[in-house]
Amino acid sequence: MKTTFTLENADGLARAGTVTTARGTFTTPCFMPVGTRGAIKHLSSADMEDLGAQVILANNYHLMLRPGADVVAALGGLHSFADWHGHTLTDSGGYQVFSLEPKIDDDGATFKSVYDGSKLHMTPESAVDSQVQIGADIQMVLDVCSALPSPDHVIREALDRTIDWAVRARQHFLDQPDALARQAQFGIVQGGLDLSMRAESAQRTVEVGFDGYAVGGLSVGEHRSEWHEPLLAATNELPADQPRYFMGLGDPAGIVDAVARGIDMFDCVLPTRLARHGTLLTSQGRLNLSRAEFERSDEPIDPAYPDSPVARWSRGYLRHLLRVKEPTAARLLTIHNLWWLLRFVDDMRTAILEDRFESFAASVHEVWS
Repeated sequence: MKTTFTLENADGLARAGTVTTARGTFTTPCFMPVGTRGAIKHLSSADMEDLGAQVILANNYHLMLRPGADVVAALGGLHSFADWHGHTLTDSGGYQVFSLEPKIDDDGATFKSVYDGSKLHMTPESAVDSQVQIGADIQMVLDVCSALPSPDHVIREALDRTIDWAVRARQHFLDQPDALARQAQFGIVQGGLDLSMRAESAQRTVEVGFDGYAVGGLSVGEHRSEWHEPLLAATNELPADQPRYFMGLGDPAGIVDAVARGIDMFDCVLPTRLARHGTLLTSQGRLNLSRAEFERSDEPIDPAYPDSPVARWSRGYLRHLLRVKEPTAARLLTIHNLWWLLRFVDDMRTAILEDRFESFAASVHEVWS
């Protein structure tokens, strides 16, 4: 079944719509919490249902190593394995692989397992196969993500190899009718910060013909303003009737900037990682509970959001849990941060539907830029 994007309203380039897959539908803009190993740290699938998450991202690289893609398949696939009935997306693992400084050739990438040091080889085809076994609703192709900044010849080599691998991955996916009936496959645009290479990569990826398109290799350490034009160069070339996904983006200012350039989907570990270190997302920006000023505070985390599921506990109490390393602290703060960011994205969607995205984005920048 072809994955489609149905536009409900556009405010400038910002889009509010619905993505339809073999599983059903989800609305956009959509933030996807990251459950790398099949779970959001400190939370369960029941928690994610309560929070209203629509799509959860898991990582092919980690799941194929522990417990193994075959084990996940034997236990009914990712949805049954985690007892999650919403949508799922698996990253191919390319980003994790390339952070391990692998040996790369035209065939694929050779690297060591982070678990036991064993030597492993991943190809575009094997990344498809393991993701078919894992069974997410959307799988990503294996790509080459180069660091920024990098010389032009490095960006060019990564772009060309990503396209070559995309062709192989797409053909291998199309050769599996069972997968076609259950899964969608997204291609990935590379090209660094070079406008012409971003546009070229998008054009060539669209020619391969995927169910949706991701923009990778941005927001990897460069200033946010540096990726604005390269992102737009890419989205200008992507089909209007298919979803667009910015990989690895989770800060509110970055999200509104990407939505303003036509992006629909996001994922990031930011809200959960901040929570584990005592930092909360609020209407006034980041709030670090480790600061002494909150020791006797009886205020909730964010008085502007009394409906937060964590609003019943004071800043002083939550700070105490953090200081004594009570595991409950990480759980409660993670619940709040994900609730807050999912609510933020819902509010942004409403702003697009009501043709007031520009003022919404301006208010976000006042706090988060």
